[in-house]
Amino acid sequence: MKPSILTFVMLTGCVLFNLWRCNQPATPDSSDDSYYTEQYRPQFHFSPEANWMNDPNGMVYYDGEYHLFYQYYPDSTVWGPMHWGHAVSSDLVHWEHLPVALYPDSLGWIFSGSAVVDKGNTSGLGKNGKDPLIAIFTHHNPEMEKEGRNDFQYQSIAFSNDNGRTFTMYESNPVIVNPGIRDFRDPKVIWHDKSKNWIMVLAAYDKAMFYTSPNLKDWTLTSEFGIPGDDRLWECPDLFPMRVEGSEEEKWVLIVSIQQKAPNGGTATGYFVGDFDGKTFTGDPQNQKWLDYGTDNYALVTWSNVPDGRTLAMGWMSNWLYAQEVPASVWRSAMTLPREIFLFESGGDFFLRSVPPKELAVLKKNTKTVKAQIIADSILLMEGITTAKLNLSFDKPEEGQIIIRFSNTSEEFIDVGYNADDETYFINRTHSGNAEFYPPFASKHTGQTVYPFESINMIIYLDHSSVELFADEGKCVMTDIFFPSEPFDKAQVIVTGSTEMREGYVTEMNNIWR
Repeated sequence: MKPSILTFVMLTGCVLFNLWRCNQPATPDSSDDSYYTEQYRPQFHFSPEANWMNDPNGMVYYDGEYHLFYQYYPDSTVWGPMHWGHAVSSDLVHWEHLPVALYPDSLGWIFSGSAVVDKGNTSGLGKNGKDPLIAIFTHHNPEMEKEGRNDFQYQSIAFSNDNGRTFTMYESNPVIVNPGIRDFRDPKVIWHDKSKNWIMVLAAYDKAMFYTSPNLKDWTLTSEFGIPGDDRLWECPDLFPMRVEGSEEEKWVLIVSIQQKAPNGGTATGYFVGDFDGKTFTGDPQNQKWLDYGTDNYALVTWSNVPDGRTLAMGWMSNWLYAQEVPASVWRSAMTLPREIFLFESGGDFFLRSVPPKELAVLKKNTKTVKAQIIADSILLMEGITTAKLNLSFDKPEEGQIIIRFSNTSEEFIDVGYNADDETYFINRTHSGNAEFYPPFASKHTGQTVYPFESINMIIYLDHSSVELFADEGKCVMTDIFFPSEPFDKAQVIVTGSTEMREGYVTEMNNIWR
């Protein structure tokens, strides 16, 4: 995907050829003591070694590895001609950087998409009896865009027979031509066992379009789904079935990232719950919900072919309102923590909840138990720790706020908490540090609870430039980034009123790069 404005004039100097490539700067030396320790650099979230990154792409599990491809521009720390960067992990936690997987060519830049294991070699692109990896992505042709045409985005595929280390462009690209829609991109492909077909969902400005194919090469449009009158830009859709917790009922989830007018401004990832028959998604277009109420979880998509059937996902931890202006150096942008997603029913409706996966347990370094106690003012939770997981529970107060304040010696702080007066969770980064790059960045964000709980439960992950809140078993999730002059290394509970805190835990987190 790309910003909603026209392609930047500064990018037009890059000329497209079949083997096109801009010069890449040298990446940092991992043996250097300063590797991954720059100011604001996250310590247990994925970030590129250098330069610009946005959407996660092509996420697939294959032969013992989780693949993370991502939108990448290797020549600058701002958005540019898109490539697919690449990293792999055996545990969702520790990542190995690999060379760029897909480069722009004569058909265009390489925008967002997905990857699948072509089981049974339906495409005929595998060899030696091994199922190939197939990448499905959007080609974006900037020359056609500059000419004022509407058909400058179309869908293409590439294939790999060496575990994703190298890809070959399919000789008959594109596999889906543009029907005349300016924003026609971000294909996500899954196998639909009942119909014995591949299913593609892609974003077409203000709606999702669904295609079927027997072989990943020949595609037929079957249906569309959208909100009547919607004027927002849809991107990075995802489609998958889920079993409702505590029952045998199956529903289908359609994830759509929205580039404007999210609950707390700018971009965010939403979803619909409905049914799918192999051709048509049926759901209530007026019943859009949100996966994350923070401002910094966008383009979240799921991994394909996860071995144990779990639904695992990851998002880009930024917002197009300010993503290109944030004060990081060397690199720009990180991914959220991976999340495991569940579907549950409440009040006759269906909702997603997401929690950190079990694999993150390997990051635990030291754990401190915080005893149960009545809090009428404030207590200290931790000091001298800059990367942490907090697991805290409180009796639900009748009024006032429960605030978890992370701070540093520069009198900067960020608040995460619960407001009993309107039963909302919140993250307040008004005093969190540098916001000069985008003054509205210094603001308070709120998240809705699905239904009132008898107690307040919060799991909070703190990194050097981000905080992620998983409240009430992941039924309210919030992700925000921030840029303090020095990492937050102190946490305290502040209560406006009185509440009882149950036994809690503060865990220091290890660095994933050392």
